[in-house]
Amino acid sequence: MIDTTASLRHKIDGAGELKSVVRTMKAQAASSIAQYERSVTALADYRRAVELGLTATLRKVATAAVLSEASAVAEAVGIDAVVFGSDQGLVGRFNDAVADYAAETLAALPGKVQVWAVGERAHARLAEAGLDLKGLFALPGSVAAIAPLVGRVLLQTEELRTRHAFGEAHGRCLFLFYNRPTTGALYTPVSQRLLPLDASWRGERLETPWPTRNLPEVLGAITTTLEALIGEYLFVSLFRACAESLASENTSRLAAMQRAEKSIDDRIDGLNATFHRLRQGSIDAELFDVIAGFEALS
Repeated sequence: MIDTTASLRHKIDGAGELKSVVRTMKAQAASSIAQYERSVTALADYRRAVELGLTATLRKVATAAVLSEASAVAEAVGIDAVVFGSDQGLVGRFNDAVADYAAETLAALPGKVQVWAVGERAHARLAEAGLDLKGLFALPGSVAAIAPLVGRVLLQTEELRTRHAFGEAHGRCLFLFYNRPTTGALYTPVSQRLLPLDASWRGERLETPWPTRNLPEVLGAITTTLEALIGEYLFVSLFRACAESLASENTSRLAAMQRAEKSIDDRIDGLNATFHRLRQGSIDAELFDVIAGFEALS
């Protein structure tokens, strides 16, 4: 099909409108990245307080009475996993990366695996990988919506938390898989084992140095305090995983929009060059016609 100046102008206008949409999506992605990163930073202090509370409480608890010394993964009869992905497109290999990493990691673990997916696209990708999907959670669209999602996930895993939170022998393990923002790259898939909280986890908490010379005192029932702190520990871990996954998703989308904007700019430059050549050719033809007509009259 031969382009005309009218058709080229129409294409240039269309590309300009598409560029406006891309720029709006870029701004939205950049804004989303900032809010999720701020939420992770704000959560760090609270997470630190919870971990110090666990350290103080565990020092009051006898090892044999609360935590199992056995290896949680080696004796687990099953693996439960929560995989954070995306609900929307324009994120490149975001879902492929975390789904492939989760499938590869879970395949190396003993026991039957069942998976909860966060995000429809991650759910579809995990189904393609042949994993046993237990449920699907809708991805939150803002920081305010993360806490309700975490609450729903904790409800689904309540049995794990109440029955196997202390490394009960032959219990189930709970893993998180998500993409984490990294320096020098958009993101990298990572995993975290949340449950059971075995002797290795307890050892890490006990090795945490107390920040002051004033040693803490735990008031009330030790078991009640410990269970409450473990609940908060699970909450902040899930919240951080979700926020970092959302930050990574929007980072990937921002990069895709930047590539799209550059492609549109190149397209507009090419269309403008073609338009100007065609218009100049039309002007030259009209001038030649005027000159030829003048010479014929002369």
